[in-house]
Amino acid sequence: MSDPPADGSAPPLLAITLRRSTVLGRFYLAYGCVVSMILGIALSLTAASSFVAAFPVFLPIFGVVGSMGSLSVFTSDRLHGTLEYFLAYGVTPRRLFADFLLTTVALVSVVLAVAVGVGLGLYLGLGHPLTDPLVASLGLYAVPMTYACAAFATSVGIYWSALSSPRTGLSSPLGLTPFFGILPSVLVLLAVIVVALSGPAGATATSAVALGGVAITGAVALTLLAMSGRLLRPERFLSSS
Repeated sequence: MSDPPADGSAPPLLAITLRRSTVLGRFYLAYGCVVSMILGIALSLTAASSFVAAFPVFLPIFGVVGSMGSLSVFTSDRLHGTLEYFLAYGVTPRRLFADFLLTTVALVSVVLAVAVGVGLGLYLGLGHPLTDPLVASLGLYAVPMTYACAAFATSVGIYWSALSSPRTGLSSPLGLTPFFGILPSVLVLLAVIVVALSGPAGATATSAVALGGVAITGAVALTLLAMSGRLLRPERFLSSS
């Protein structure tokens, strides 16, 4: 391992992190793409109303799973002391946090491209109309909520991993973070159901509830990013080995 440069310049990491996340997290990425694609195909072959109602709801779940390669690299690097090497080069904790968050966004984009491309493409190819409710569900809720949930999941996973003892397994941040990532979308779904069942007036408020869920989830993820420089000190990224 080479010594840090004398000028303290930090190497570019985003492209490397993305490539490593794609390789190390290939199972998660493949799972998110394949399952969401199968879901889109299955719903497209049923009634149009089923696709409009169910497809946007499940996209955030599979997007979160597909983005776990980013957190896989972070936890692996902390366990093996790689983050210490980056810190020695002058990479700040906030930059590390931002790089992994941007990698998550890139991985989610792959899942969305496959899921929406195949699912919506088949749906339209079968002659189903592109209705305003479907456009609104995908553009105003499903796609932004998928990004927000994945960013939230990665943020929580990084904090959890950095503030706890390094470990692996189901009880580790990597093992449990997907459940935290899908929690916002599940809560929004439950809230929408409750509001919609409250009467005619409640049915008109479901869009506001969904948009509020997207805004809150995204705001939490951005807040965690903003606080990373203050709460995640360099020593939090060091391996205990």
